[in-house]
Amino acid sequence: MTIPVAEDQTSVPEAVQDIAVVIRDCNSIAEAAITLRPRALNIKYGPNGLGKSTIARALTYRAESAERLGELTPFKHLGVTPAVLPAVEGADEIKTVLTFDDEYVSSFVFRKDEVVENSFEIFINTDEYRAGLAEIDEIFESLKETFLEGVELNEAIGHFTELRDAFGVTAAGKLSKASRGSKALSVGGKLDVIPEALQGYSEFIKSDNPAKWITWQAQGKEYLSLSDNCPFCSTVSVDKTTAEKVSAEYNSAAVKNMSSLRAVIDKLGGYLNPEHREQLETLTKLLTDMTAEQERFLVNLHGEIVTFLSKLTAARNVSFHALREAGDVKKFLDDLRIDLSLLHGLRSNATQDIVTSINAKLDDVEARVIDINKRISRQKRTVGQLIQENQRAINDFLRSAGYKYAVRIEENGDSYRMLLEHQDKAGHLESAGQHLSYGEKNAFALVLFMYDARRRQPDLVVLDDPVSSFDKTKKFAILHQLFHGQNSFKDVTCLLLTHDLEPAIDVVRTSATPVVHFLAGRSGVISELPITSEDIITFSEVCKQNIANASDPVIQCIYARRLLEVRGARNMGYELLSNLLHVRDVPLLNPHTDAEAPMTQSEIDEGTEEVREWLRNFDYQTLLADLKDPQAVKARFDATDVGYEKVQLFRVFTELSPTTLTRDKIFTKFVNETYHIENEYVMQLNPKEFDAVPEYVVAACKQLIDANFQD
Repeated sequence: MTIPVAEDQTSVPEAVQDIAVVIRDCNSIAEAAITLRPRALNIKYGPNGLGKSTIARALTYRAESAERLGELTPFKHLGVTPAVLPAVEGADEIKTVLTFDDEYVSSFVFRKDEVVENSFEIFINTDEYRAGLAEIDEIFESLKETFLEGVELNEAIGHFTELRDAFGVTAAGKLSKASRGSKALSVGGKLDVIPEALQGYSEFIKSDNPAKWITWQAQGKEYLSLSDNCPFCSTVSVDKTTAEKVSAEYNSAAVKNMSSLRAVIDKLGGYLNPEHREQLETLTKLLTDMTAEQERFLVNLHGEIVTFLSKLTAARNVSFHALREAGDVKKFLDDLRIDLSLLHGLRSNATQDIVTSINAKLDDVEARVIDINKRISRQKRTVGQLIQENQRAINDFLRSAGYKYAVRIEENGDSYRMLLEHQDKAGHLESAGQHLSYGEKNAFALVLFMYDARRRQPDLVVLDDPVSSFDKTKKFAILHQLFHGQNSFKDVTCLLLTHDLEPAIDVVRTSATPVVHFLAGRSGVISELPITSEDIITFSEVCKQNIANASDPVIQCIYARRLLEVRGARNMGYELLSNLLHVRDVPLLNPHTDAEAPMTQSEIDEGTEEVREWLRNFDYQTLLADLKDPQAVKARFDATDVGYEKVQLFRVFTELSPTTLTRDKIFTKFVNETYHIENEYVMQLNPKEFDAVPEYVVAACKQLIDANFQD
């Protein structure tokens, strides 16, 4: 096991200055002073409930806005005058922060149409990819400028598009009666030949915007029943029958569509064959239904416009994405050429000018077809390598972590997207977030977050307790992926907040060494203490040091029992110490089992000799008498500042006053189960220096003990 080296925390090049940050008045934090080493992994290890997540939020929110930081105002400061606002000092150079937390997972990962939002930007759109596109686009620059700079051309394209969209053609090649254009033609003739009874409304019906007037007139019709007077001008004895006939004869929506149709035909006048334009204008004035020939005329004209627009659109959008699947680039470009001789309805001088210009530019492009083929091939290789590298890296991680999933990057229109598949089912899991367990989602999301952070390049990356919930195998796979390899967080200013000691020990095994600190907190004030390689020792060594340094024999017994337990030496010495700390008058073997039996005198003597290897003056009965005195145990509890020792003494107290101290059964059970057998890591920190027992646990223990004496 490689341990973070102490010297690396002090022998820093002069050019590298740690960032000293002070956080004030944020949630439960009154003040927190931490340091960040630029372009390095900064691990902050501390107990639960200390305020690590608040540190993450404070740094993140400060980079967003003062208003967002204000969300962390402690309850006690809300509505207080003068206002006490959250503050983060010393972080001026940290402009952008990207934080991995539940909000990131829910907002960006496991989308319905791709595994992570903007997967194209994260995995494909690299500098090399963009440079390749620029090389290809340079060839088509002159062609694209025709569209970018051609104001009249773009206006014509817009008008042709409007005329195309006005009519629909069914799969059988018939004109759709439901299209806006077909409905408009049903009223066209009536706008020119107004029925005799409605001649009085001629000026309104033939105005520039008849549809608006017809709508207005129809809305007032509902008031005709209220009076014989005109609802518009109060004229006496209005002709209600005639007034009602307007909306019956003219549908306002159809009239509006006809006005638009006539306007676009007028604008397209110069781009249409004169004969076709004349015929089209005739259709807008029909008083009867169209003949079969007239309908065929419209269908054919519609088809020619569709063909013309599709050619122009394809020429305007020609790019790597359009050409990447073209087996023959020359043929692809030839197919973009417009043969106006076959588009009878569009034959005009104006349209010919467009076609001549576009075809000439395509000729220029086609002259460089060899160069185009080379650049397209090179760009396809670039994309292929990016896909393979990213797929392989993530899938290797998924396999090493034991997950039966794989990612696949595929083309998606003019872009690319990453999909998630299960080994037992091909195709993207649209509901991946529902199929993956909480741990699977977090592990996979962490790796995706790493790629996202490398793309965005924030000033600070924050990982808020990212791996504590994983088992050792998955934890190692995740940490290896995050901090090793080409796309890892190496050389990134990264803050990892955790209550898990393992990251402080195992996260870096080869290259960059993390800067590791222990976070200690009392009454809302958080400080940090460097963790060096000398601080990370076996728990056996921790116990031996504390036995040697302790002056209180009961404290020595606490560490001696743990020492024998860590060594796996559950001998008579261990049994004797265990009985002592359970305050048993008669030491027992196998207590609370069918094999329970008192220790014999020879077993007690054997155990005493084994304990005296560490505690020279150990005497069971003397220490037992001391432990049976509640005042003496309380005095020890109050005397020590070490949370670990306080918790062990509290457990002794539960033996002395089982009724009083177990009134809070849930908390007492939590303490006994959590601190009976400590974590199984081989390497540890000395609890005398790095007190990882949460402050609230110690406070609850003290409250219960104090209440015992008050009772």
